[in-house]
Amino acid sequence: MKTKITILILIFVSILACSKKDDSVIRFAGSGGYPPFNYMNNDNEVIGFDVDVAQEIANRLGKELKYVTTAWDGIIEGLRAGRYEAILGSMAITEERKKIVDFSTPYYYSGAQIIVKKDSGISSPDQLNSSHTIGLVTGTTFEQDAEKLGAEIKLYEDDNQTLIELLNGRLDAVITDRVVGLNAITKIEGGSKLTLAGSLLRTEECAIAFQKDSTLRDEVNKVLQEMRDDGTLKAISDKWFDGENITVE
Repeated sequence: MKTKITILILIFVSILACSKKDDSVIRFAGSGGYPPFNYMNNDNEVIGFDVDVAQEIANRLGKELKYVTTAWDGIIEGLRAGRYEAILGSMAITEERKKIVDFSTPYYYSGAQIIVKKDSGISSPDQLNSSHTIGLVTGTTFEQDAEKLGAEIKLYEDDNQTLIELLNGRLDAVITDRVVGLNAITKIEGGSKLTLAGSLLRTEECAIAFQKDSTLRDEVNKVLQEMRDDGTLKAISDKWFDGENITVE
């Protein structure tokens, strides 16, 4: 009997040890399909502007970075379930999201942009209507923009898919982040066939999302301010956006 009890105690202690969070590691999350912010390279490593910002924050906090990739439409649920400490994946601040997560100060600024094929005949948002199909990533704020235009909406897992569908003629337009669109035009195969249609639909502040009342937010805000003050945040922007500083309004 004593032997059985001892074994059960050892198993219980083992489970506790395995489930205990490693305080030397900080886990940030993104979709992994949002170039040039966070995406997989040819070596199946996640890289990008978001990842570099996450790495710098981890360094300054004295932590090892683990950048987690996960589907965007369930990323907030993953945060609330404790699968990572924060979302650092180009999440825009919205009133709806603020009800369930806390945000850091913004670390970059951008906006919603329509992208079309050059030969589409579409040059501005007001030319889109119910006869057109717009592609966008599920769970993003861009769905609200598409709904206002009155077009049919098709949802995808990431912008690699939306832009490929656009190039293949299965979509009339895509709504995504302006910087993502500019990157696609210069980087993806066939991107030269794409163009921006009109100006920004609206601007966005992108920030890091935390669980409600997380003490980590204040620590990260302090680090972000240090990175702004010493030019590190700008330098990361310069690296990924050809000298353009997206970290200021």
